[in-house]
Order: sequence, then structure tokens, then C-alpha cells
Amino acid sequence: MFRFQWEKAQNCFVLLFPEGMVKLNEGAGEIMQLIDGSKSVKEITDTLQEKFPDAGDLSADVNEFISTAIEKKWLYYE
Repeated sequence: MFRFQWEKAQNCFVLLFPEGMVKLNEGAGEIMQLIDGSKSVKEITDTLQEKFPDAGDLSADVNEFISTAIEKKWLYYE
């Protein structure tokens, strides 16, 4: 239903769907790049903590984004 990709014209990651496009901010794009169906939320958070050590605790941000993405049906959870 949604396709995640880098959109050069927008200079950001986007989610494309038949009716349009959702532009993701930098943080959301970083999270989406790590979601592959095999990594846990903790693994995604740990990877981001390593990549952005000065960002502080990212757990709440990652959890909030993933919850929002599931609610908006950008992601699904079984």
C-alpha cells in the first residue's frame, strides 16, 4: 500500500501511496530505513543511539513514531 523511498525532488524520504505522498522528517526517515521486519524496536533504537550519540535517549521518539506509523497504517504489526 505504501512505498518508502528517497525523493530527490523533495530532498527527503517519503511514503508514496496511490492518492499521494507523505513527506517524512529526517528522524522518521532514519527510523524507517531500519525497519525491515526482522529488527526489534530495541535494535532499531540501539542502532540510532550509536549513529547519533549526542541525541540523548531516543527510545520515546522511536516508540512514538512506530506507534503513529501503525495507527496510520504505514506499518502493520502481527
